[in-house]
Amino acid sequence: MPIEIEVNGQRYPINYPPETPLLYVLRDELRLTGTKYGCGEGQCGACTVLLGGAPRRSCQIPVSAAAGKPVTTIEGLEKDGRLHPVQQAFLDAGAFQCAYCTSGMIMRSVGLLQSNSNPSQAEVVQFLQGNVCRCGTHPRIMEAVRHAAKMVQEHGR
Repeated sequence: MPIEIEVNGQRYPINYPPETPLLYVLRDELRLTGTKYGCGEGQCGACTVLLGGAPRRSCQIPVSAAAGKPVTTIEGLEKDGRLHPVQQAFLDAGAFQCAYCTSGMIMRSVGLLQSNSNPSQAEVVQFLQGNVCRCGTHPRIMEAVRHAAKMVQEHGR
């Protein structure tokens, strides 16, 4: 019997073993490749999605654990042709070079701003600590998150 999951507002029957990492289902079955495979051990954050609104490492979540909880990937943030404020802030700040970490950083930042719409610089640093960027764009990432916080406060979302 398939497992049913909701991803970016759509329901999908999934015929994978229940212990299959959610990351593999997102990328291989649903072709949502914005969620990246980084380390496969939950250490880098490249595979971060929102599960029930909370940032989680999809390489560490069995697909069965996603049943009954909405999953949001980077592809699900844009609404009606408008980028999420965090996505727009990352573009505005040029907060990427190779961009491999970007979707995980954005998803983690969205999770932060959902729980704290006005984080301090120290709170942003601490919240993103587990997401690895090898290119060294951390200063621009921090700038983008603070800018996104201002946009969220002014315009909502």
